[in-house]
Amino acid sequence: MTAHRPSLDPSAADPAPEGQRERPRPLDDFPASSRGARSGRMPARRLRALAVWAALGCALAILLVAGICIGSVGATPAEVLDSILSGPDGTTLSQIVWQIRLPRVLASAILGGALSLSGFLLQTFFNNPIADPFVLGISSGARLAVALAMIVLLGARQVLTPWGSVAAALAGSLATMGAALVLARRVRTQSMLIIAGIMVGYVCSAATNFLIAFADDQDIVNLQSWSQGSFSGSSWSDLGVATAAIVAVSIVVFALSKPLGAYQLGEAFAHSVGVDVRRLRVLIVLVSSLLSATVTAFAGPISFVGIAAPHLARLAVGSSRPLLVMPACFLAGSVFCCGCDLLARTLFSPVELSVSAVTAVFGAPVVIALMLRRKGYR
Repeated sequence: MTAHRPSLDPSAADPAPEGQRERPRPLDDFPASSRGARSGRMPARRLRALAVWAALGCALAILLVAGICIGSVGATPAEVLDSILSGPDGTTLSQIVWQIRLPRVLASAILGGALSLSGFLLQTFFNNPIADPFVLGISSGARLAVALAMIVLLGARQVLTPWGSVAAALAGSLATMGAALVLARRVRTQSMLIIAGIMVGYVCSAATNFLIAFADDQDIVNLQSWSQGSFSGSSWSDLGVATAAIVAVSIVVFALSKPLGAYQLGEAFAHSVGVDVRRLRVLIVLVSSLLSATVTAFAGPISFVGIAAPHLARLAVGSSRPLLVMPACFLAGSVFCCGCDLLARTLFSPVELSVSAVTAVFGAPVVIALMLRRKGYR
């Protein structure tokens, strides 16, 4: 299958030349008005989507409670609830809940949802089912930028603030996203685009590891855990910045649901119904980069969430319409990361695994299944 070649050139919105295929989509994804949705199937799909959202929400709530209760110091849900309602105090359980577990589980839920949403946008943009920030090297570029900014600031006896981390990660994400766009215009197959993205990621990862290996400052040495992907060390200040950024960007993403639905049916179709394709592409690049940058700034690069969660959400909802899929996509990413972080923290306690290693164990089979099911994938 020929890979889609995204471009920010306005002329790219013109109808595709002869021989270049538009994006095929199932009948379920066409607008209701274009196929007489008065048959009653549309409400059924919405009910199915609502059921999926409710199920994912319940699963997320269970994992949040489990993440707070389970650990080296166990606690019952009633004790945890009492500690949360009574607020921080001097007791051991209160300190564990308020300073360690509660910010960590909330960070895994919020950042996991953002990473899944970023993966969905990149898959839509590149028309590639296994495109995500980790595979395309965007997370690695953000990690390199954050590590470099921290080293420079520490050399000047300064501290990198949470917003500074997001800004540095965004710069790295946009740089590697630009490299992915250039590669997408030059390669002719989906597999070559993925391989090129992986190579860019390896270069950025090697540079980051080089910086960390020769760093003398203890704060930089501690980046080793973060650089492998981890929600440990999440603080309330970091969580506040991450939540503000992700909520603002998610509102923009959900506002783009209708243009994204038209874009899924092909650039020529989107242009014919009045969508400004060039501006939509720019917005997709910016919001997907900002989402992945925010995740990388506070949790490091986390693999396969951006691939597995959107794909599983589409299967569960039974549709590719953004308005139905994106809420399920965010919740699925939250559930996926919360569950994997709980396993990473407790499976071999007191030794803590990298959360990226656990997500790879569960996410890699999804990628393999995608490649096997997609006939003609080259």
